[in-house]
Amino acid sequence: MTSKLRIADRTNDIFPILGFAAALASFAMPLNAWLVAIILGGAVVAAVHHAEVIAHRVGEPFGTLILALAVTVIEVGLILTLMQAEPEKAQTLARDTVFAAVMVILNLLMGLCLLVGGLRHHEQRFQRTGIGAALATLTVLTIVTLVLPNFTSSVPGPFYSGTQLGFVAAVSLILYATFALVQTVRHRDYFLPDGEEHDEPDAHAAPPSAKRTAISGALLLASLFAVVLLAKALSPVMGALLADWGAPPAVLGVLIAALILAPEGLAAVRAAKADRLQTSMNLALGSALATIGLTIPAVAILSIVTDLPISLGLDAKSTVLLFLSLIVASQTLANGRTTVLQGVIHLMLFAIYLFTTFVP
Repeated sequence: MTSKLRIADRTNDIFPILGFAAALASFAMPLNAWLVAIILGGAVVAAVHHAEVIAHRVGEPFGTLILALAVTVIEVGLILTLMQAEPEKAQTLARDTVFAAVMVILNLLMGLCLLVGGLRHHEQRFQRTGIGAALATLTVLTIVTLVLPNFTSSVPGPFYSGTQLGFVAAVSLILYATFALVQTVRHRDYFLPDGEEHDEPDAHAAPPSAKRTAISGALLLASLFAVVLLAKALSPVMGALLADWGAPPAVLGVLIAALILAPEGLAAVRAAKADRLQTSMNLALGSALATIGLTIPAVAILSIVTDLPISLGLDAKSTVLLFLSLIVASQTLANGRTTVLQGVIHLMLFAIYLFTTFVP
């Protein structure tokens, strides 16, 4: 086990350097697309790892914020570079990515956690108070950002005006900041396993040294730099590949969301397998809240500054799937107990979403 951890640590240290070098090389010559894709994926995983190292060192609530900001920087960087590379898809890319992230978290990730945990432990429990608060916050954020634009009248179509976009960005930031404060400071016990007013077992691990933290900080910056530039280098190939497959533009948002959420998703599934469903739900819903609460304001600010309109309103099919996912999630998490049935239901919802994305 120790040797595996050492290999993982070395890999997370190597990929930022490889990514940084490949990003610089991309300015001078074209790189193999598969090589870029592998390095890009490794750089994303490494960035999240080093953000977690820094988060462990600084403690809460700053640790959670650092991790969320790192993931958001990666997501926003990918969205913006792809928007610049393919301007004709720029208007809907942010919407497609955020919606895909919500569907991946609420259905694929939550479904896997409930299924894996239910198969091993039959029935799992979690504390309803904190999870209910997270789901309520997520419901408001998703409806305001992805559904309400279809029903405003200042600008025709699924768009917000500049003033509306700025207001929605402020609302998103306030909601996310308030949730982060409640989760990490004022009511932290709401997000711990029921009856345990103490930290998770992993939290008792010794914090990294100052030297290790400084190294992780440098490697985190290298990873973020690499992710943004390598995504720009890979975007023409991705666009051509999706076009050859006949895939609709929304598939690009699914790929970005899956890449960004993979590291935290794996951690959530492992926690459910170890009978720590509370940790799984905290990770899953926390990722969804950060995705909307931080990504939408960042994209909104850049949209206002660059005068680039972004389409946030979902079409009718996607709106139905979003409402269905939120309703089912609220029922799944209503009584604090789950079985494999809920897991299968959420996975089938994700299958429906994925199928209707490719076959609209």
